[in-house]
Amino acid sequence: MNTYGVIMAGGGGTRFWPLSRQEEPKQLLNLSGNDLMINETIDRIATVADKNDIFVVTNVTQVPKMKAATASRLQENHILAEPSARNTSACIGYAAMEIVKKYGDGIMCISPADHFIKNTAEFKRVLTEAVEVAEKEDKLITVGIQPTYPATGYGYIKFDKAEESVAKTVIEFKEKPDLETAKSYLANGEYAWNSGMFIWKASTILKKFEELLPDVYACIVKIGEAMNTPEEAQVIADVYPTIPSISVDYGIMEKSDDVLVISGDFGWNDVGSWENMDVIYDEDENGNIIVGNQINIDTKNTISYAKERLITTVGVENLIIVETEDAILVCDKNRAQDVKLIVDELKASGQKEYL
Repeated sequence: MNTYGVIMAGGGGTRFWPLSRQEEPKQLLNLSGNDLMINETIDRIATVADKNDIFVVTNVTQVPKMKAATASRLQENHILAEPSARNTSACIGYAAMEIVKKYGDGIMCISPADHFIKNTAEFKRVLTEAVEVAEKEDKLITVGIQPTYPATGYGYIKFDKAEESVAKTVIEFKEKPDLETAKSYLANGEYAWNSGMFIWKASTILKKFEELLPDVYACIVKIGEAMNTPEEAQVIADVYPTIPSISVDYGIMEKSDDVLVISGDFGWNDVGSWENMDVIYDEDENGNIIVGNQINIDTKNTISYAKERLITTVGVENLIIVETEDAILVCDKNRAQDVKLIVDELKASGQKEYL
């Protein structure tokens, strides 16, 4: 059975403003200094799926830059454009229908486009195991991350640790916990971080849509019926915005009795905001992460990112400073999650040129 990669790349990455914008979101940024996040993701998925069998689902506004960024890696017709953002169920259902209708059933390896992974060899090992399980069983498999500290920023997966198999039965999904709860999860040993990566047959997930999300499924079927016809593009444009917006986690994973988890430890981080840059860059002797042309005097525990101009700091601590060609961010490091509030304010005030 063929293995397909599906990369979800429709997000806006608002917590990485001002570097991340609507037409150039986080997945199209080179945060590591090596390559764009989308290309690093493609290369990782290509360890288990041929590059000719990898698809990217992205927002229609991002398609031109996505095509340019991935031209040496992807077939252009494998970039699937979403007319509007309708959450992960729509994204995955659309990709599954595209695969089944045009290429035949196969294993889908689904990954977000904007995660950071240090150990690609271990990542390949875990995904290869998941593909083998998915080929044998009509199960929904998710990749869990072995917790290394009591994280409060991730959802958790509780599994049956008594099972001897590599893929363990999922008991329940847990929302982001408080610190004390996270500590208990870590000590317990039967919890993994929820990575948002999935492996299953395309036909299996479509059956789950029919069973658990019939309204979403009905829309996906309409799109599927138009595939390979002259009406395909127009039907997608008309139907896709009407798909109910719901995450695949809530709509299917939390409701299904057929979910397994395979856990791994491959240096994963979702790099959700500026404060997570320490997973990509090493801190200096003062706890700073400094990128670009800078002079920093008596500066501590600060993330400072210069894209074009010189940044100079004297006697500051615990800041995030980001410079781009048209905007500058200065933020208390403890409020990195609130950068998205600036994006909300820009939208409310009509300053679209900064979005």
